Amino acid sequence: MTETRTGGCQCGAVRFRAATLKDNPHVCHCRMCQKATGNFFAALVGVPKEDLTWTRGQPAEFRSSESGARGFCRDCGTPLYYSGTGNAHLSLSIAAFDDPGAIPLRFEAGYESRLPQLDQLGGLERYRTADWGDLEQVSLRTSCQHPDHDTDVWPDHS
Repeated sequence: MTETRTGGCQCGAVRFRAATLKDNPHVCHCRMCQKATGNFFAALVGVPKEDLTWTRGQPAEFRSSESGARGFCRDCGTPLYYSGTGNAHLSLSIAAFDDPGAIPLRFEAGYESRLPQLDQLGGLERYRTADWGDLEQVSLRTSCQHPDHDTDVWPDHS
């Protein structure tokens, strides 16, 4: 996958540019990924280290096991990557990319730890953010979230 893509954390303190992606976009259900993201799974895609540039700030890192580390924003806590010891790539969080919908998944890993709630998704009631009324407007007015594109200066207090 050879299209240059950008992304970063929620607050904008850490931004990156990926010149290429490995052909391995996936979700990992392993218990370590669940704990690291505080979610049902981690959605990851490999980026060769030589094709990754941190364009704003640097991620902090937590050694999550003997064989790996997790990168995150020290300011807002956004999980950014998993790094396996000796790997020539980082596995970046797909949702940290500015256009995560453009990275289709290829497989599921750690399937033995897949949580049963995921089977409920097709049958749950569905709501759009606008369905919550004023909550959407309050969120838009008070959000400190970085937009899904590069900015010269952030935060932008103009």
